[in-house]
Amino acid sequence: MSIYQPIEKAGEARRVYQLTSPVTMEPIGELVCASTDDVKEAVAKARKAQTAWGEMPFAARAKIIQKAVQVILQRQDEIIDTVIKETGKAPADALAMEIFSVVDAMTYYAKHAKKFLATEKRKVPGIVGLAKKMKIVYKPLGVVGVIVPWNGPFVLAANPAVQALMAGNAVVLKGSEVTPYSTKILEDIYREAGLPDGVLQVLMGDGQTGADLVEAGVDKISFTGSVNTGRKVAESCARQLIPVTLELGGKDAMIVCADANLDRAADGALVGSCMNTGHYCCGTERIYVVESVYDQFVSLVVEKAKALKQGAEHGGDEDVGAVFWDKQMTIIESHVEDAKAKGAKILVGGSRNSEQKGLYYLPTVITDVTHDMTIMRDETFGPIICIQKVRDENEALRLANDSEFGLNGNVWTADLDKGFNLARRIDTGGVSVNDMAMTYGVPAAPFGGRKHSGVGQVNSVTGIRGYCFAQPILLDKGKGKLQSGYPYTAKNVEGMKKFINFLWGKTRLGHWLS
Repeated sequence: MSIYQPIEKAGEARRVYQLTSPVTMEPIGELVCASTDDVKEAVAKARKAQTAWGEMPFAARAKIIQKAVQVILQRQDEIIDTVIKETGKAPADALAMEIFSVVDAMTYYAKHAKKFLATEKRKVPGIVGLAKKMKIVYKPLGVVGVIVPWNGPFVLAANPAVQALMAGNAVVLKGSEVTPYSTKILEDIYREAGLPDGVLQVLMGDGQTGADLVEAGVDKISFTGSVNTGRKVAESCARQLIPVTLELGGKDAMIVCADANLDRAADGALVGSCMNTGHYCCGTERIYVVESVYDQFVSLVVEKAKALKQGAEHGGDEDVGAVFWDKQMTIIESHVEDAKAKGAKILVGGSRNSEQKGLYYLPTVITDVTHDMTIMRDETFGPIICIQKVRDENEALRLANDSEFGLNGNVWTADLDKGFNLARRIDTGGVSVNDMAMTYGVPAAPFGGRKHSGVGQVNSVTGIRGYCFAQPILLDKGKGKLQSGYPYTAKNVEGMKKFINFLWGKTRLGHWLS
């Protein structure tokens, strides 16, 4: 049975899906998809609401965001229950990703947006600076479309939304068909917080709904999802000449140096690979361990992996939840089987959890992996720990960079200077030293991928400015006649030539004025 399955409903012309719990494999509700006309109406409504919202002072916008934070705190149990119902993720993962990260980010942007987007004075260089001064105004783009994936259905809606909102935009979000209600609840929260009608709307729908949103006349698309879908989104945005940011997943590498704290590194391998059932874009999917500590590291990882608890019966003690989507289970199983067929060793797990009714895959430790295996090249997105022995750190670095992805990564060493120098040589969007990939959870850090992991960056001052148009305004200092030399004369042309040579020739005055 599919997690979402198309059904027919009497009197309903729109597409309808039956939703199924990945924990119990029992029905949990229905999804009625927004039609093409519904999407267009939502964007038109957002367009009307945006003008007044964009003119509202930062302090007034921030007040509503801060109120929304309080609503989230009051309704956090409801949010967690909704997320777990649709995804089957462990309670600790739901709390950390969908509550802590959200209120942390919303508080950060409510506090700092005014500073990040304040009108900025910039020096006009060169001789022109003697006559002109310049200001940069950060203006909202208008209506922003956000397409939200199923692995973080609340946080990956709330985080881009708060940045776009604080920048003065209206937002139309499209949640995943796998987890529609976990995203829809954000609209209810902002309504309760007093956000004006139409400024933030959440559409329920499938892939076609997302395609309709991309084509609905928005001013920017923020997309998180697969490479294949991201490419289609980018092509559509390019044709329409609208900006887009793409976060398309990864195949993050972990490098364990000979001087690393192995016990801590083993813990990092487990949480980096198994958190959120391995369903997060910067999860650890490839681990390279220097041969002098390889055996000890593997032994620690195996011991710790065997102790991980799985299943809803463990409540708050659960370590690894269900696989959120049956399609992802198929990918995980095919990657593991390919690795086994090509000589990899399964030391722990390697199959579905037969003791659980739902979509549960056992935490799995695999060694003797190589880059000839699919599991070391394509995104697995599951609770799989793949460990490869390397001669030294240089080989680890070479293998870490031998990927079409480049989103995040981590390095483990007692020498922070060495860790920093290794990290900067990894061709990836961000790196953590002596911790799992933490970049997305730090609002001040720009987040984005290299290669097939995406286009552009989100979060931090970089991200929030990405929801604006930076408009330069030049102001003339003088009050007399315009000194343009127009209409032109041969004398003016000869004079300009001499002036250019004077500025950047022997005197180099132009150099000092720049």
